[in-house]
Amino acid sequence: MYLLGYDIGSSSVKASIVESQSGRVVASAFNPKQEAPIMSLRQGWAEQDPDSWWDYLRQSTREVLAASEIDAHDIAAIGISYQMHGLVCVDESMHVLRPAIIWCDSRGVPFGERAFNELGSEQCLSHLLNSPGNFTASKLAWVKENEPQLFERIHKIMLPGDYVAMRMSGNCCTTISGLSEMMLWDFHDKRPAGFLMDYFGFPQTILPEIVPTFSEQGRLMRSAADDLGLAEGTPITYRAGDQPNNALSLNVFNPGEIASTAGTSGVVYGVSGVVAHDALSRVNIFAHVNYSPDVDRLGVMHCLNGTGILNSWIRRNVADAGMSYAAMNAVAASVPIGSEGVSILPFGNGAERILQNKEVGCSIHGIDFNRHTKQHLMRAAQEGIVFAFKYGIDVMEQIGMPVSVIHAGNANMFLSDIFKATLAGVTGATIDIYDTDGSVGAARAAGMGVGIYADNTEAFSTLRKIKVIEPDVTRAEEYRSAYGRWKEILERNIL
Repeated sequence: MYLLGYDIGSSSVKASIVESQSGRVVASAFNPKQEAPIMSLRQGWAEQDPDSWWDYLRQSTREVLAASEIDAHDIAAIGISYQMHGLVCVDESMHVLRPAIIWCDSRGVPFGERAFNELGSEQCLSHLLNSPGNFTASKLAWVKENEPQLFERIHKIMLPGDYVAMRMSGNCCTTISGLSEMMLWDFHDKRPAGFLMDYFGFPQTILPEIVPTFSEQGRLMRSAADDLGLAEGTPITYRAGDQPNNALSLNVFNPGEIASTAGTSGVVYGVSGVVAHDALSRVNIFAHVNYSPDVDRLGVMHCLNGTGILNSWIRRNVADAGMSYAAMNAVAASVPIGSEGVSILPFGNGAERILQNKEVGCSIHGIDFNRHTKQHLMRAAQEGIVFAFKYGIDVMEQIGMPVSVIHAGNANMFLSDIFKATLAGVTGATIDIYDTDGSVGAARAAGMGVGIYADNTEAFSTLRKIKVIEPDVTRAEEYRSAYGRWKEILERNIL
């Protein structure tokens, strides 16, 4: 028996088939092979055609079926992970009315800020746990003001994963976790956030039906099954946004457990059992995959836009031509902890929530022309990224979420020994590295939703830990000193 998981990203759509008993990944594929296009008609805009997600999903599905050589009827369930905070608008016939406004589009910011100021911080933070910010509700407010005739035709709004599931099954539904990332779940009243809907002038009927995260959410229609090469009637039994799903993929379900990713942007995502918020709204808080109105399980998320993109900038513009990341890491390792006084603030990829949505750019501090070389910049870049992670972790700990163990996949910045050692050293946390990804996690979660696994312990019993990094206590003071200098520069120059 097999499970099929999808990860609907803004760069590609990945599919993985997992054998349910052994947990073995029998096939994976992603499309497009080059990064998917993002339309940006104006500065700060970012849109994609939802039909393109379906095209990529179809190609990836057919590739994994061909590679695995399994009978599609042996797939017991489908799970979906997706890019968060997007807005898909459909009419009564479930036809898309406009391109999707995706996560990195910033046009909703003024609408979210206005709502936060006019409704008041106490109302927003005590009920939404966040400022409305640039999330899905604020994007919809932009549509209402700027495309009023189109807004009047909207029958339902959906997140990207909701749309893909609707194309598969004909069912238009979402989850509490999904509503929370739209900024439309009221954690205080345990229901959709009617006060924000009323403020923006959204009809209650615009929301999809709410279904449990782990449940039968629909079955493949014949037309969709034929298009994808799958069996009609295959159940869709799980969906979640990419960051909650990444945590799930690393078996992070319980209070105090932490997951991290470090690609172009980076995330530290922890689970809390306490409904709390940051007074300055510097971290994002959503319903985790196992949240329910009766059980508080919240995902507290620190997102750093300037993560791997800084390292890639260093590779393109500082490193010798053709130098690999592995070679860069080796060169950087020749420089002592703290980069002999060089500090880099890695905030050159847009506004950072941890800095209260300021867009401050990347800056380099402490260079001595007689001592420092490109090797120092290579190490300082990785340290700067880690220190920005630590700055967010400090906020997470202030709202009651201690960090002692970090779970991460074996990818991107977590392939760097310097990055891992610095993160362990400055936080004092152990880092456990696992062999998994989002599409594989979604497949395992589908097994939970269909009842193959009794719980996450059983679903992730075969999750393979491939490395453990313990903090080097003998160098702890060096890491703390370097972070202290970095933090002082940040607070003196930026905040």
